[in-house]
Amino acid sequence: MQLQAIHQRVVGLDVHQSQITACALIEQPDGTTQIERRQFGAFKRDRRALAEWVSDLNPDEVVMESTGIYWKSPYAALETVGIRAKVVNARHVKIVPGRKTDVGDAEWLAMLARAGLLRASFVPPAELRELRLIARQRQNLIRQLTQEKNRLHKILTDSGVRLNVVVSDIHGESARAMIKSLIAGESAAQALSHASNRLKASREEIFEALQGDLSDCHRFVLQEIMRHVESLQAAIARFDERLLEGLTAQRYALDLLETIPGVDRIGAAMLIVEIGTEMQAFGRADRLASWVGICPGNHESAGKRQSGRIRKGNAAARRLLCEFAHAASRTPSVFKSRFEALVIRRGYKRAIVAIGHKILKTVFHMLTRREYYRDSTVDYEALSVKRNAPRWIKKLKQYGFIPKTA
Repeated sequence: MQLQAIHQRVVGLDVHQSQITACALIEQPDGTTQIERRQFGAFKRDRRALAEWVSDLNPDEVVMESTGIYWKSPYAALETVGIRAKVVNARHVKIVPGRKTDVGDAEWLAMLARAGLLRASFVPPAELRELRLIARQRQNLIRQLTQEKNRLHKILTDSGVRLNVVVSDIHGESARAMIKSLIAGESAAQALSHASNRLKASREEIFEALQGDLSDCHRFVLQEIMRHVESLQAAIARFDERLLEGLTAQRYALDLLETIPGVDRIGAAMLIVEIGTEMQAFGRADRLASWVGICPGNHESAGKRQSGRIRKGNAAARRLLCEFAHAASRTPSVFKSRFEALVIRRGYKRAIVAIGHKILKTVFHMLTRREYYRDSTVDYEALSVKRNAPRWIKKLKQYGFIPKTA
């Protein structure tokens, strides 16, 4: 059986770190197919030559595999000449066994594209792709900050200081002031003077927790860790400012997503740079969930369901959705009741993934309809009455609609 041609002029690109192999299938007026193969390097001048060569061919379709991060610079080079290439999932275009070469990959991509068998993956606009660099580096800084905080906790425990027993967060303002006092060589009594009156533990308990055997090595390591923690926090604040500044045009979308339980403004911004704001690119909510990789897997054979494991997708978006799910499961919303129903039957991790899936579908419909979040378990009219009734009654009495009582 021969594949039926839908497109007359297609180009397939097999992209690697140092080489790009291109294959063009051009249908001639007499019905024959001309095959043209070229190889390009990976430097800027080579990418420019590739873009010019592809542009001269005037193709109907240009396809490439999403091979790591190598596809991004050729994609941008093609974009500068007005060509929006299709970036396709590598598992959809596996080469026929026994014919695995770079030229064969490029030709196979072109053949599948010519038959219209490839569906492009979502690639956000250039401005969002650049903001992804900021969002993902911010996530790396958050990871480093968590590691440093855990390390500081470990050093304190090693020295005998048990501040974490009486304080819920040893990186809060009061606890950090006490730790800095100990690092400076002050006594436990002097460090106790920095304790806030809002701490639930008694002064005696805090004093006993501050007792330890801090050596010079302990103080040196703690001081360096504290400096690194503060520098990381300052860097994260700069990244937050730059990210929100870059999303000024998407402010309305940020306002929408911020109304979802468990989603703050920075979380909304990081999700937008991953999935964009134009949901027409996905078409349906289930396609968006499949692209992110947070929906149940579909593996059935002989009438038996083999596995429901989630597939690989956008790991950054999936991590954000799981963070939202953790927060939303602790709020008075429909997500909390759904989580409590699932965690008993499916376990904690599966329940979190399911809530993340539900949040993503909610995000899809909110961005599509441009509507704020409204929870099905909350009576918004009753909340409005409760908040405004005293003011309404006062005004009604003031203007004589309700008689004033003695």
